Amino acid sequence: MEKIATILIDDEIACTETLAIELELYCPQIEVLASYNSADEALAGVVSLKPELVFLDIEMPWMNGFELLQQLNQVNFDVIFITAYDQFAVKAFKFSAVDYLLKPIKKEDLISAVAKVEQRRAKRLSSAHIEAMLNNINFLNRDFPSLAVPTSEGIEFIPVDDILYCSSDNNYTYIHKSLGGSILLSKTLKDVEGMLEQRHFLRIHQSYLINPRHLRKYVRGQGGHVVMSNGKELPVARARKDDLLDSLGK
Repeated sequence: MEKIATILIDDEIACTETLAIELELYCPQIEVLASYNSADEALAGVVSLKPELVFLDIEMPWMNGFELLQQLNQVNFDVIFITAYDQFAVKAFKFSAVDYLLKPIKKEDLISAVAKVEQRRAKRLSSAHIEAMLNNINFLNRDFPSLAVPTSEGIEFIPVDDILYCSSDNNYTYIHKSLGGSILLSKTLKDVEGMLEQRHFLRIHQSYLINPRHLRKYVRGQGGHVVMSNGKELPVARARKDDLLDSLGK
């Protein structure tokens, strides 16, 4: 069995020691090259050892896991993030298809995360999803104006003001752009809503999430409907009518 060269990074020594033991017990395909409890030492280790996989804690003093990755010229390895509570991060992880583990780490979650890495390596997929995730962390913190959408070719950056509305198609979502065209994501509308709700996008229906900047008219009715800037009419669910009107100050 070809082993995956791996580095463990966590500021808590007990965490890296425990993780190393669990990997040896449950994930024999992993070879732990080194463990680091300092972000500065870890950064140097990643550059010199060139791992294929890094288990990376997010919450570290002086330099967190995201900042560590941003110090690198290129992220050419897989990453499994470890977090205790960062809800912003979890939203970005899910949207960007990035692997993560919640502390305390469960055996079955660890085995599953490593198996996903193996599948991605077997398909020779790029690490573009890591770049997308880093962008989306900044997006959630309002430090970046564009949503990073992983595609089969890499990443498409969509300025939030260019998103007209989003529509659901079972477990997929279409992002409709104001200049025409749409992008199909293998994400539920709920996942997309989690990324856009802080930008005041409005869920008007089970199947629709709209950008209020492109809302031109609300037409009353049982639920009524809205008219978007491109003339598209979208239904408003009766149960969501009051929330829509409240958000519009009506």
